[in-house]
Amino acid sequence: MSRRPLAAAPGESLAIIRPMKFPHRAAAPQTDMAEVLPPSKSQRKRDMLALQELGEQLVALPPHKIRDADLPDALRDAVLEAQRIHAHEGRRRQLQYVGKLMRNADVDAVRAMIAAATQDDRASIARMHALERWRDALLADDAAQTEFLHKYPRSDAQQLRQLVRGARAESGSGKPPRLTRQLFQFVKAAIAEHDRPNRPDADEPLPTF
Repeated sequence: MSRRPLAAAPGESLAIIRPMKFPHRAAAPQTDMAEVLPPSKSQRKRDMLALQELGEQLVALPPHKIRDADLPDALRDAVLEAQRIHAHEGRRRQLQYVGKLMRNADVDAVRAMIAAATQDDRASIARMHALERWRDALLADDAAQTEFLHKYPRSDAQQLRQLVRGARAESGSGKPPRLTRQLFQFVKAAIAEHDRPNRPDADEPLPTF
């Protein structure tokens, strides 16, 4: 049976029922879950290993650089102690302790210090190799003596020739290389005197033979 549409009674008007409108509710702001969730266990482990590796790089530096570095006292003492430990297990535990102390250190400052110290070491090694090349050249060829005295005129020419002759004779006798070491120290001292900062030609590079 079909329903008849509603009709208003005589003298009355039919009310129109409109759908209700609810106030618009603003959507909740989306939050980056990475900012809310704590680091995962694997991420914490990676961070810990990274700090421990940084601590191992500290331990590998010369002790005097550690003593002069701007480090927390506890970290400095732990690093110096690790350098004194040679037993495998004891050293491993000490390195773990160093890594733990690294959590409270300024990691960026430690990285910068390691980079600077490494650069200094590389420069020192390169300079030592240059001195060794000079020593070997002086022992191998008399012409190198003339070149050395020309570049470093304040050197004692007589002492240089005596050291070269003695070191050459020493190398063929099977004796300890005492004079060869003295020749190296002579070269080192002569170049250091030449390269003093108050000299105008102090920036002249060492030769590469």
